[in-house]
Amino acid sequence: MKEIKLFAPATIANVSCGFDVLGLCLDTVGDEMIIRKTTKKGVRISKIIGQDLPIETEKNVAGVAVLALLKQLNSDAGFEIEIYKNIKPGSGIGSSAASSAGAVFGVNKLLGEPFTLQELIPFAMEGEKLASGTAHADNVAPALLGGFTLVRSYNPLDVIKMNSPKELFATVIHPQIEIKTADARSVLKKKVTLKETVIQLGNLGGLIAGLYTNDYDLIGRSLHDEIVEPSRSILIPEFDAIIKAAKDAGALGGGISGSGPSIFALSKGKEIADKVALTMAKAYKNLQIDFEIHVSKINTKGIKIL
Repeated sequence: MKEIKLFAPATIANVSCGFDVLGLCLDTVGDEMIIRKTTKKGVRISKIIGQDLPIETEKNVAGVAVLALLKQLNSDAGFEIEIYKNIKPGSGIGSSAASSAGAVFGVNKLLGEPFTLQELIPFAMEGEKLASGTAHADNVAPALLGGFTLVRSYNPLDVIKMNSPKELFATVIHPQIEIKTADARSVLKKKVTLKETVIQLGNLGGLIAGLYTNDYDLIGRSLHDEIVEPSRSILIPEFDAIIKAAKDAGALGGGISGSGPSIFALSKGKEIADKVALTMAKAYKNLQIDFEIHVSKINTKGIKIL
């Protein structure tokens, strides 16, 4: 194999109560990438369509991620990468993760798969480190593994792919404002109380239990962020009103997607998820804020070869 074309999906990180540890993979929105072997060693980003992003290898998340992979292999192989960006940077649905994860996935395939999908996560995290200053895995893990993922530990890295209930759908609305991940992190509290921690742990455990038992009501009750959302939500216009409208339309619950400004809601069944989309859209139309909206089942496969 000399060339590969792939779909690198968008993701929702944190999933309310799982800051930096929970993520899920979407199915209907993502980037496309073409990666090919070259005779010239090293990594070259030859084309980026859709967004204005650095084409220099060391300044591009896909380039940095692949360089980390090749360094681990002590390889002098050469690759050329084309990126067709459908996920806007700063959207909160894993733009940098899609590029990072997609790049290492494709290169790994072209090299004969020396690494498992799990083993690719640290390389993709290097791209996240370039983008946000923090090597977090809650977007790249679900992009690579599919479904819901839990980062049990970062040191050593221990990522678990979890059950994804078949009728669970995500609705994501992306208001056309930009919130950089670094800025969203800057508003977070440096310390949390024991009471807040207990509430958060209860919700995290409840959400995981709900996923494994297909208990949609429990999933809904657990979609509450006690620690991060109160600080970040002030950056997103009418956040509380959007969440209330989504629940009134039948959503199980929702929250901030990643570091925002996208807002997600989870629903049982596509019919309700579509209804939630209409409700969310109406709210932002009334505010005269441009937006994009996506309805997606949970993508249990992750990155797909096209």
